[in-house]
Amino acid sequence: MRAILVVAHTSRRQIVTLAERAIEQLAVAGIEVRLLPDEAGAFHAAGTRVVDSATAAEGCELVLALGGDGTFLRAAELARPAGVPMLGVNLGHVGFLAETEPQNLHDAVDAIVTGHYEVEERVTVDAEVILDGVVTESAWALNEASIERTNRERMLEIAVAVDERPLLRFGCDGLLCSTPTGSTAYAFSAGGPIIWPNVDAMLVVPNAAHALFARPFVVAPSCVVDVDLVSPDHAAVLSCDGRRSMPVPPGARVRMRRGALSVKVVRLRDVGFTERLVSKFQLPVRSLREASPPPDVDA
Repeated sequence: MRAILVVAHTSRRQIVTLAERAIEQLAVAGIEVRLLPDEAGAFHAAGTRVVDSATAAEGCELVLALGGDGTFLRAAELARPAGVPMLGVNLGHVGFLAETEPQNLHDAVDAIVTGHYEVEERVTVDAEVILDGVVTESAWALNEASIERTNRERMLEIAVAVDERPLLRFGCDGLLCSTPTGSTAYAFSAGGPIIWPNVDAMLVVPNAAHALFARPFVVAPSCVVDVDLVSPDHAAVLSCDGRRSMPVPPGARVRMRRGALSVKVVRLRDVGFTERLVSKFQLPVRSLREASPPPDVDA
């Protein structure tokens, strides 16, 4: 039997109502709908099954995430280890990770039912905290792994190496290693370039660096980026997608590389990333001269 896991931002009634419609549409099509234990109580829909959070996506055809990018990232934590693709419905703000908007939800569910969709693979980042040669913490990110200072009165002093070759040393607020998917998120706010998500690479962006050379740079997917905390009395924090945080003690190293597992994303329409950029950022595709009416020569 086909099964789909529904993950939703249940604190907003509008999202719950839309999710219930999707659940009913899936159930009518004979597809089993799974719900997480901490979300199931918000729904009043028949034909659902509450499953254990740790293995909720296993055996599913896909994960349907209704909410903003935060909901999508939360659902990715379930879909990634199970190797299950995700379909995001944007009910947040910009929503770069989502594939469709609320008004198109019925058509999106219909495409799921009929199997008319494609799947893209998105690169992730694996990050480790290493102290005295021992890995003390590890996590992964779809958007970015970010090293940030904990003492607001002092900058972080860091040394950056690529493939164990020293590259930079400077004081800063932090540094982040982003995927192409995350280039429109925190990395963009920190001054990084936008990278098309099908580019196989990683983006490194210094955050408010006190240095003559502090430009973002793009490395190959096979590269390993090491960031050492140089100061013996200044700790940091490693944040992955803004969801998982872990301490980085003084003198520790943060090692970041391409993730061992990708995240699979469902695509329904033949809409390229260029069109998404124009739509999400409301970019002008006509010049001011082209958009303005011609002057009145008789005036």
